Amino acid sequence: MKANLHPEYIPCKIQCACGNVVETFSTRKEMHVNSCAACHPFYTGNSKLIDTEGRVDRFNKKYARFQR
Repeated sequence: MKANLHPEYIPCKIQCACGNVVETFSTRKEMHVNSCAACHPFYTGNSKLIDTEGRVDRFNKKYARFQR
C-alpha cells in the first residue's frame, strides 16, 4: 500500500440516543446515532402499527369479504 494514502483506523465510541454505547474501530473518534440494535423496533420486535387517518380500518372493511 502507498504511504499516507489511507485514513487512520482508530478506536471509536458510538453513542445512541437511548444511551447505549458501542466501542469499535473507525476513521472517526466518536459518532452519535438516533437508533441502535438495542432500541430499533425492527431488532427488538416492539414495532407498533400506527393507524394514520383510519387507513387500516378502511383496508379491513374493503377486503373483509376476501378473508377466510
